[in-house]
Amino acid sequence: MYLVIFDCDGTLIDSQETIVHGLKVGFETVGLEPPDRSRALSIVGLSLDIAFQHLLEPQYHHLVPQMADAYRQSQLARRAAGLDHNPLYPGAVAALDALGARPDVLLGIATGKAMRGVVHMQEVHGLEGRFVTIQTADRAPSKPNPGMILQAMDETGVAPERTVMIGDTSYDMEMAKNAGVGAIAVTWGYHDRAQLEAGGADVLIDRFDQLEQVVADRFCWDRDLV
Repeated sequence: MYLVIFDCDGTLIDSQETIVHGLKVGFETVGLEPPDRSRALSIVGLSLDIAFQHLLEPQYHHLVPQMADAYRQSQLARRAAGLDHNPLYPGAVAALDALGARPDVLLGIATGKAMRGVVHMQEVHGLEGRFVTIQTADRAPSKPNPGMILQAMDETGVAPERTVMIGDTSYDMEMAKNAGVGAIAVTWGYHDRAQLEAGGADVLIDRFDQLEQVVADRFCWDRDLV
């Protein structure tokens, strides 16, 4: 068997408006100036507490629990109001369909989201049942620690040489390298090509319709096997 693990934010879904809004609320709750959009998106993929720490000067780190709670409450409020429009990127479903059609492939998720957020994403986009392993920031160490991938491999029984991580940030690439698995970067997310390459990406793709071939090449598959 092979294991193909996907990041969520910036890889499967475009959630930048929701994330930027949540960070803004977190900063304003404690009377601090929010970061600009570019800086805010630079921390996507990290667990929430770690993300706030990256954005704050050390003297403000004691405010992180309050800011993180404000962020979470803002997300719940937007969700209840129907304002969390986080669309799938073009071609995402087709790519999941193509890989999931193979009898020798298992799909997984490794994300900075909490499990509640992943469940909501699956419900909104009709992705329930596609992923056999789901690793989240509330149940594992933050990226780039390899814990999420190690747990996914342990749950599925798949070896590192048969596992690949798909993500849009250097944190995803570093996590993959730390876990000893393949690292495929997507360029439509929140880190640029230079950051992805510096993080250790084995290959970069610009469209989802390139993914199946890149994974097939990685594992030397016969693409006709479905």
